[in-house]
Amino acid sequence: MHVETGRSLYGGALQVKYLLEGLEAMGHLNLLVCPQDAEIAHVVPSSVLVYKVPFAGEMDVRFLFRLIQILRKEHPDLVHSHSRRGADLYAGLAARFCHIPAVLTRRVDNPEPALFGKRSGSLSLSARLKYSLYQRVVAISAGIQQVLLNEGISIAKLVCVPSAVDTRLYAPCGDGIETERAWFLQTFGLGPEQIPIGMSAQFIERKGHRYLVEAASLLVSDLPALRFLLFGKGALEEEIKRLVQARGLQEYFIFAGFRGDLPRILPHLAMLVHPALMEGLGVSLLQAASCGVPIVACRAGGIPEVVQHGTTGLLVTPGDVKELCQAIRILVQQPEMRLKMGRAGRRLVCEGFSIERMVLGNLRVYEAVLREVRRSHPKAGP
Repeated sequence: MHVETGRSLYGGALQVKYLLEGLEAMGHLNLLVCPQDAEIAHVVPSSVLVYKVPFAGEMDVRFLFRLIQILRKEHPDLVHSHSRRGADLYAGLAARFCHIPAVLTRRVDNPEPALFGKRSGSLSLSARLKYSLYQRVVAISAGIQQVLLNEGISIAKLVCVPSAVDTRLYAPCGDGIETERAWFLQTFGLGPEQIPIGMSAQFIERKGHRYLVEAASLLVSDLPALRFLLFGKGALEEEIKRLVQARGLQEYFIFAGFRGDLPRILPHLAMLVHPALMEGLGVSLLQAASCGVPIVACRAGGIPEVVQHGTTGLLVTPGDVKELCQAIRILVQQPEMRLKMGRAGRRLVCEGFSIERMVLGNLRVYEAVLREVRRSHPKAGP
């Protein structure tokens, strides 16, 4: 049983979709618990039994009892929780109450909040309770794994299974590249002489949009052909728009919103910029690299696992606008370097971040947990 409480089909929810498709193709039976309005409910394989239930957030204790009811009815061999904001705690408690082994995927690199401001050693009391409910914690990057180790989670409980990207869908332009390029330029109102730079991220503080705006204000005076395309939505979108206006940069920025056709768009970017202060891994980085696009990003979280400095892109210090400017300028002025880095990024994703690799990695975790259950309780489990 998979528990995913994300309502939009990006980030973690997209990874769950890939996982369910891969497990289904290998003959494993899956059921999914998600919110009533979650997009993932409509895109999973038809063989997946979907429970769409009310979920009002981390204070919605009723979600715990709904999970228990489903577990009692379906009796799955294992529970895999993919979400945070309370769902991780509720899924673990429900599994423990029903005596079913459970696995948790951790996708963010920020430390666990302390319970009532108190911490027990390096691990918060709330985290100590939550992680004790799971037989394994799957980190999607080595950076996240290190955060959890620093907080006191046992190495024996941790497994690193990187996120994946569909390398067939996200790919460099093939045949018909001139037609596709014309479509791209027309769609975003760009001229052939302009240099499109993308950023694909939710508009929240830690993604660092403001640093890109500040960098742009320093770059456009001598690089007026630059155009910055911001993909995504979020709470800070209007604030970033006001900042762009205050800097007099309206003609240089395009707020493109959430796009369902990124595989068609990304190959035409000169580069992707990701000035995030914190990042578990960054699916948008994987998507861009898979399309052969070089990346400028910060040394934060799991980002260096995708952006290998000097090979697939350039890394800068988080929050350092001057370094960010310099890195963007280098790639703008050296198209051959962009091409070389783009090819290296494509190879990296195909070799280390494929869907097959991610599915098999999670499956090995399930098998290891169930072997332990059988050894501890010979009459329990399949």
